[in-house]
Amino acid sequence: MSGKILILQPGNSVVTDLGRTRGPRFGLPVNGALDQYSARAANILAGNPDNDPLVEITALDFRMTATTDVLIAVTGAPLTLTVGGRPCSQWEPVSVKAGESVSVRGIHSGLRAYLAIHGSIEAPTLLGSCAPDTVVGFGLQLKENTSLHTRRSVGPVRQPYFDLPLFRLGLERPSMGPELLVDVTDGPDVAEFGETGELLFTSEYAVSGRSNHIGLRLGGELPERTSSGEVLSRGVPVGAVEVPSREELLVLHRGRGVTAGYPVLAVVTSTGLDVLAQARPGDKVRFRKTTVAEATAAHRRSRAQLETLRESVNTVFGLLGIGCRPQWQDLPVAACS
Repeated sequence: MSGKILILQPGNSVVTDLGRTRGPRFGLPVNGALDQYSARAANILAGNPDNDPLVEITALDFRMTATTDVLIAVTGAPLTLTVGGRPCSQWEPVSVKAGESVSVRGIHSGLRAYLAIHGSIEAPTLLGSCAPDTVVGFGLQLKENTSLHTRRSVGPVRQPYFDLPLFRLGLERPSMGPELLVDVTDGPDVAEFGETGELLFTSEYAVSGRSNHIGLRLGGELPERTSSGEVLSRGVPVGAVEVPSREELLVLHRGRGVTAGYPVLAVVTSTGLDVLAQARPGDKVRFRKTTVAEATAAHRRSRAQLETLRESVNTVFGLLGIGCRPQWQDLPVAACS
């Protein structure tokens, strides 16, 4: 049986997924959830496939209610989660009875939270993705009294005697805070900066309030390009660390255009992009050089953690007769290009 979610307080929230993997071939950015690890974890904890639509909540408080019993999971930045006025835990499945209010408040030590609902949310798609795109004006920005339809409901799942959470799945949560360490590999133009390129690893950078899903602007001591030749526009990856001026660094994120004409000093790893997704204005960022092999190993460790979580969720949900057994969803290479 399907149900309906009513948004009571939208804050700054959208419906999204892991991104528009077919977008770059048509000149569109990939977009999608900026913290991919937290988004995948939320869907796994809710018993959904990784790429199902979910709610991305940025910075501000959020509140909703459901017309049917649902199962939710909230991941991402630390916050206060209440269901029907009861405190509940993040990074665990949470049962919500019909008519209960779900509140997400006080996001701190990070910027974004992810709320997944078992059975997923119905949302319009463009090139196979519901991810918002500000360039073409597509996407579902939530407003007060917006109704979201869910594809499946779940009966209340509660500890029968003490009203305690039934689930303790033990996923390792990413560390978050005002001081961030971000791994990068060498970019295609690193040689053009000579010895000053090392400033990227010895300096501390402050996150600007002008940062967004397109890219993060970072103030600090900047490497200087030794070459005076013009850089022609070309394809740039998500995570490119550019030096567009003498005032700040620009780290391109998932909303970036597919081409740019600035020198690329470094490229942030996939796990580093998740760290930057949680960066708040004023946070301090340091970069650490890594190799492609080390970055690949870190990505595989992250994937293994989520696979272990999926096995635990599938086991528990199977015993309770909830849902199906979703598997890992690999995204095409275009999702990161």
